[in-house]
Parts: sequence; structure tokens; C-alpha cells
Amino acid sequence: MSGAVLGFVAARARLGLSRAAAVSGSVLSTALDGAPGGAKSNPTNKGPGDAFVRRFSSIFGGHAQSTNEILMVSPTAFEYNSAAAQDNHFMEAVVEAERLSARETVLREHDALREMLHEVVGCKVHVFDHSEDHGTPDACFPNNWFSTHGGNEVEVSTLVTYPLKSENRRLERREDILSRILSGDAYGKVVAMESHERGGRYLEGTGALVLDRANRVAYAALSERCSRELCLEWAEALGYNEVVFFDATDEQGNPVYHTNVVMAVGTNVAVACTESVECPAQRGRLLGALSRNHEVVEITRGQMNSFCGNVLEVMDGSGRPCMVMSTQAHDAFTEAQRDALRANLPGGLHHSPIDTLERIGGGGVRCTIAEIFRG
Repeated sequence: MSGAVLGFVAARARLGLSRAAAVSGSVLSTALDGAPGGAKSNPTNKGPGDAFVRRFSSIFGGHAQSTNEILMVSPTAFEYNSAAAQDNHFMEAVVEAERLSARETVLREHDALREMLHEVVGCKVHVFDHSEDHGTPDACFPNNWFSTHGGNEVEVSTLVTYPLKSENRRLERREDILSRILSGDAYGKVVAMESHERGGRYLEGTGALVLDRANRVAYAALSERCSRELCLEWAEALGYNEVVFFDATDEQGNPVYHTNVVMAVGTNVAVACTESVECPAQRGRLLGALSRNHEVVEITRGQMNSFCGNVLEVMDGSGRPCMVMSTQAHDAFTEAQRDALRANLPGGLHHSPIDTLERIGGGGVRCTIAEIFRG
């Protein structure tokens, strides 16, 4: 390793946080606690029920794969990020005359998504905002600059901060957000990797890494934002057993910028755009690794473009795994695929429309959520 694992106190001083963000960032609400009594009932979400939940808990001794606590950053200063668009081919530019109206639309979409996650799913949601002074148009995608790992996943609860490719995205690292996460000294170890930015090597959090936390397997689609060497360094630091590397391309042959657009991993089910992995040997390794512990729902590149791979398993207010996604993604899954997902998710499927955010920002629901694992 290259000294990425730092002492807890020393790491806090070396995280390279944005001072402007630390001073002017504000908290919209301390936390939206999980809805009393759990998620509201949804008659379309019929899963296998309590027997699955008992089996889930007995296998993993807790919620290693998914969490009920999440963090989001409201897109209060959202804009099209031309720097990120250089290799994110899912983004669409807006003309200056539409800039503010697009932001207003994205804010409404994000508010509705957050309400769904809190009121319907029953998640505990920490919410922050950002301002134009921060210079962070993509701040509503917080999962790229940090991740958390609890005691059910790693030997010592761990916070990781990551090296980001775009300079304006590096400003998203904020002292006020980390202070909230670190409250009560929840993490015994910090892995600070952002020094690799100086050498032009990047690993953009759980955008670049899709994690099978319960089995300590990481999946990585190699790209400018996902360094093989840093993946291996990360795996050593966190005690992961395996990193499954592959190359994924879109319909035009461009490398897919983030792994979490290609695929998602839940407790018992995974989603993967195997069509985007053109190398037969790589595709075989990917499917082989996923199918060891999961039913695999394979999607097409067209479905990937609708963000069917950019979905996330969370725990609902009753402690049941469910999957959250955009309405565009939900509608792009076939009925047979939705049935396969529901069969493995007793909390069901939940979706909210974020069409404008997906079109301009180039990221779906999973990108808007940073998971908080503790203990």
C-alpha cells in the first residue's frame, strides 16, 4: 500500500476540504428519521415477506449489504457540468436561457425523490444544500467523494475519501458534511486517497466501485475515473476478497464513466448490463462472480441508458431490503425483470421521476445517495 490508511485524527487534518464549502454550506435539516411504523404499504410491491427477512438477518448477522441511513445534497446550485461531460456521455447540455428553469425543475424532482425515500421507504435522510459560491454544480451526487463501511462489512468501521477527476468536483469535499458523518467518533479508521489526484489517478467512490459488501467483492468498470491500481489499494485497505475488473462501453463504443451506471448489487439480486461488456472472458467472469450469491437480472444498453443499472438497495423502515430507482428506470425494466427483482426484495420497488436531473446531470437515483453505515 502507499500509505493511504491514516490514523483517525491525522486523516481529518489531511482531507483537503474546501474551506468555502465548510464555511458557507448549510444543513437543510438535521435528519429526517425513518418514518414511524416503517414504509407505507404499496400493493404493487409484493415480495417473499417475513421468511426472507429472517433468512437475510441470519445469513449476514445484520444489514451488511444495505442501510436505512443515507445522505443527500439538494441541487440548490445545480448546473450542467461541462468538465464532467468530457467523459460522461449520458449528459445533455442546456442553453443559458434554460439554466435557471432547469435548476428549478431539478430541485422539484430531488425534493420529491427525498420525500419518497423518507415518507414511503422510511429512510433516515441527512440533507445538505450547496451554493453557487461553492463552484460545485454536481454536488447532488455525493457518493463519489466518500463512502462508509460498518462493522458487518469490515473489521473496523471505516470512512473513505476519494480522488476525483474533475477539479470542480474536488470542491465537494466538505467539513460540515464530514463532521455530521463523524459525529460520535463512529469510524475507527479513515482511508484518505485524494492525494492521488496529484498523480492523475482517480477512484470516484461508489460510482467507480459497486460493492457486494456482504461477501467483500468489489466490481469495477475501468475508465479514466476508475484506476485499477487504486481499486487494488482500496481492496487491501478494506480487507476485500476480490475485485472483478471489466471494460464497459455504451452504444457508441465510449467507455462508461462509472460502474454504477452499468450494474447494481443487492443482498440476493444483482442488475448488470452484460451487453456493455463485449469481451466474452470479462463477461463470463462478471456473471460468474455475480451468480455465486445473486440472481442476476441482465439489462440491455438501451435499458442502461434509462438508468436501469443505476439503482440501489436500501433498508426500509421495517428493516426489509427494497430497491429505489427513477421512474424512467422502473418503466424501462420489463415486467419479467421487475418480477425477478420483487421476488428478492421483500420491501419492493420504489421509484420517483428525476428525468431532468438524469438528462442534464447524467446520473440516476443511485448517484444521488451516499449510504451511511455505522457500528
